[in-house]
Amino acid sequence: MFDRKAYEERVKWYQQDRFGMFIHWGLYAIPARGEWVRSTEQIPEEEYLPFFDEFNPVDYDPKAWAKAAKAAGMKYAVLTSKHHDGFCLFDSKLTDFKATNTQAGRDLVREFLDAFRAEGLRVGLYYSLIDWHHPDFPHYGDAHHPMRNCEAEKDVERDFNRYLEYMHGQVEELCTNYGKLDVMWFDFSYGELSGEAWKATKLMEMIRKHQPDVIIDNRLEVSGEGFGSLATADPTPYSGDFVSPEQIIPPNGLKDELGRDLVWEACITMNNNWGYHSKDKNFKPASMLIQKLVECVSKNGNLLLNVGPDAKGNIPAESLAILSEIGAWMKKHSASIYGCKGSGLPKPENGRITQNGRKLYYHIMENAIGSVPLYGVAPQEIEKIRLLEDGSELALAKSWMVGNYPDIAFVDISQTPYLPDPVDTVVEITLK
Repeated sequence: MFDRKAYEERVKWYQQDRFGMFIHWGLYAIPARGEWVRSTEQIPEEEYLPFFDEFNPVDYDPKAWAKAAKAAGMKYAVLTSKHHDGFCLFDSKLTDFKATNTQAGRDLVREFLDAFRAEGLRVGLYYSLIDWHHPDFPHYGDAHHPMRNCEAEKDVERDFNRYLEYMHGQVEELCTNYGKLDVMWFDFSYGELSGEAWKATKLMEMIRKHQPDVIIDNRLEVSGEGFGSLATADPTPYSGDFVSPEQIIPPNGLKDELGRDLVWEACITMNNNWGYHSKDKNFKPASMLIQKLVECVSKNGNLLLNVGPDAKGNIPAESLAILSEIGAWMKKHSASIYGCKGSGLPKPENGRITQNGRKLYYHIMENAIGSVPLYGVAPQEIEKIRLLEDGSELALAKSWMVGNYPDIAFVDISQTPYLPDPVDTVVEITLK
């Protein structure tokens, strides 16, 4: 039975914080062709294992990562404790395929958690339901396994229940050995491997026993595609707490079939890959990512923005520069993000609107000729208007040019053709 009251209490902080960091990191940083490299290139185990012997992130400094996330205005972070290749960044007692057995020689997850908590950030762990290293995970004929087309694997007997025991055991290690977790991010279901194929009800019961307040994504049921039963009137015991659209921001936000707003988080890469890809320089500009963060909040969602550190443990310079630019904007405008949601007003043609109680935050991303119209806001509804970045008063325009439009408030923001902030100038409107 889905306990909606407990659910709404669990997700409160998440709907307040709005902005987080995703970190994809593992052995795949060495070939540096993205986190799916073993699958896309169908690399046999014996050709992938040398990366395990080589893994030695001499520059790994999670304190520096945490400071960069905090300075960018992020409030939580999620690290890949184990990705699809099966390599564990944590000291699991159930496998030898882990960071403590590499040249790193230590538990990298524990160091991440300690560093981010020390900066006051909430912490989450990503865990792949898939495992291309485990002998009992499906090989031949699987949709994604590197050996899916290898005829020699065709008649090998595998015990999937033994794999599930291993997988559940590792999740329990994460839930019991590392203190309070704020997010558990599973990835992902596909084909017949979804829901109870993972013994999902049992898994969720175990997680809730150890971590009653942790919030969980919806991917025990779906991949990034689909919303799962959380979007229905009757969620399953393993529906999770939030929907996880990937590499897309839902065009109109998300609601369940009863018309209630869904809790959701768009996970987005800075370039075209999650894991480190040395040749992928197609980074999105900070201006775009700031506007996309605003778009998520204006649609009642969160943004989880990814970084993919390199083999030595460094976040790419391009990512750090982008985070720094986002942070400069957030330092002045975070009140329009934290604790905010959509306003219910139609999207204005010159920007977007977020709201927190009586405060409307009008995000102006396109300047006007003359006074700026605040679409959807009538002058008589307004108590006061301030420019968010410096708190300066903005008066309602009363010139003859705006007289024909009495139902729309206009403000004079700049005496030049340029907005005070060229990316997103935020006007704080206090409603009566």
